[in-house]
Amino acid sequence: MSVCTPNFLHKQPTIDALNAGKHVLVEKPLAMNAREGQEMVAAAKKSGKKLQVGFMTRFSGQAQALKRFIDAGDMGEIYYARAQALRRRGIPGWGVFIEKDKQGGGPLIDIGVHILDLTLFLMGHPTPTHVSGITYAKFGKRDDVLGLMVQWDPKKFTVEDFAVGFVRFDNGATLTLESSFVANMEQNDLFNTQLFGTEGGCQYSPVKMFFEKNRTLVDATPVFLPNVRTHEAEIRSFIKAIQEDRPVEVPGEEGLKVTQIIDGIYRSSEEGREVAI
Repeated sequence: MSVCTPNFLHKQPTIDALNAGKHVLVEKPLAMNAREGQEMVAAAKKSGKKLQVGFMTRFSGQAQALKRFIDAGDMGEIYYARAQALRRRGIPGWGVFIEKDKQGGGPLIDIGVHILDLTLFLMGHPTPTHVSGITYAKFGKRDDVLGLMVQWDPKKFTVEDFAVGFVRFDNGATLTLESSFVANMEQNDLFNTQLFGTEGGCQYSPVKMFFEKNRTLVDATPVFLPNVRTHEAEIRSFIKAIQEDRPVEVPGEEGLKVTQIIDGIYRSSEEGREVAI
């Protein structure tokens, strides 16, 4: 079963389907918050059925190539990552993307989750322990701001339009995350993650790697990478996991880590302090 509903309708259809003996592919994010996500993961374990989250970016040719180099040890210890999902003028003017009670939040939970999942995937999914962050709503309630994704209704805007977070992991690594619907910057869209390791570093877009070899600094650019239709790839991987009765490639537990971090950033912003996960 595929659950492609708005965020506030992810939890119950997923749990109902799992309890009915169905495998579930649920659209990102896993849930509105970590509590809902934990219930969904628990339902999957209890039912013995597969739960996959729709994070398709990790199936791209760039992501898979970088992952191979990282897993081979070419980057050494990944100790820091910087993830960005930023739009200059990208508040959606359709759907429920600007309504907090239905979406759970703004760019952080909509597009920030994609770059966060990709970054955690490349880092090897360390366990987050503490999160601090802040959110801003500087543009969404104004009627004098250009909308390049259909003009939205400022009266319905109840989410943030910019968010930033800092994450600590159990292995000592750290991560910063930035996400916006609106930001006064040069590019109209910036979707990238940078990883810093003891033996090398890399970035996702444009895909590059950085090393020191024989006391010489080297920039490496992978070429002839496959042009993957990532939505199709995630669906094919889900079906294959069912057919071959093997673990899904984006399990609910990994989706839950993303949701816990997003949850923590929102909670930290509300409480004005670092929070434990």
